[in-house]
Amino acid sequence: MTNTATAQIVEVGARDGLQNEPEIISTEDKVSLITRMIDAGARRIEVASFVHPKRVPQMADAEAVIAALPDREDVSYIGLCLNKRGVMRAIAAGEGNKRGVDEAGCVLVASDTFGQKNQGQTIAEGIAENRDMIRLAKEHGLTAQVTISAAFGCPFEGPVPVETVVRCAREMAEAGAEEIALADTVGVGVPAQVSHLVGAVREAIGPDLPLRVHFHDTRGMGIANAWAAWDAGVRTLDSSLGGLGGCPFAPNATGNIATEDLIYLLETSGVDTGMDLAEAIAVNKWFTSVIGKPLPSVVSRAGLPVGWGG
Repeated sequence: MTNTATAQIVEVGARDGLQNEPEIISTEDKVSLITRMIDAGARRIEVASFVHPKRVPQMADAEAVIAALPDREDVSYIGLCLNKRGVMRAIAAGEGNKRGVDEAGCVLVASDTFGQKNQGQTIAEGIAENRDMIRLAKEHGLTAQVTISAAFGCPFEGPVPVETVVRCAREMAEAGAEEIALADTVGVGVPAQVSHLVGAVREAIGPDLPLRVHFHDTRGMGIANAWAAWDAGVRTLDSSLGGLGGCPFAPNATGNIATEDLIYLLETSGVDTGMDLAEAIAVNKWFTSVIGKPLPSVVSRAGLPVGWGG
């Protein structure tokens, strides 16, 4: 099929993909993972999380990873920030002659219970904290984007009202967020829900503020949800090499949708991602040897189809 549209894939494997892995991946291998995904065409990459190492030991080397990143003007590096302290670390990572990160990936949880377990904040407290985080990031030249976590359901409270997510999105838009993402943190959403929620949020924040989506494949709906989001007008989607991932604070939360699977879905549907599927599969094979286990991506397991010309 001739590609007539474009989408941007945000690679989150080095952060969200690894944060729940019990075996610590070396700084060198994390940087190599990022570099290889750049070579595969990724141009926005979540590289680290500025959280306390006791909470997420895999991210203890965040600054070391960032210091070793390729200095590429055509790549935007994202650092996840859960509070103002995290934003300050993101700012400090780029002080002096260091490259640092380009985007502060702020997080607002759409559930009081999960928010308190994940980052010690109720929704109201998260809104106030994120307002300060957005202001601080932008004052120091970082792009400030916000992910609304648990937007499709909470592992403790169950369904999250659409009105709650819409209110969170509207508050973040008014606070100056430069992009808003809707995250199915525990993988409970289905395509009809995705279409409805994306539409409701878009109506609330207007046509100009970019929307992004972040799906986990806990119940096998992730790739279908990605297409539903695309069909609803979303043009930026998160994914993780091989389908790695999971949240340490959400019971039974498994991996993200796989980057290889998302490339295949979009490219064969006439959507240009700017990424090389064969290269992504090669990175999968390499990282399998690093992590010592096969990765969930079904496309990498099956390989390129006969006549592939993505």
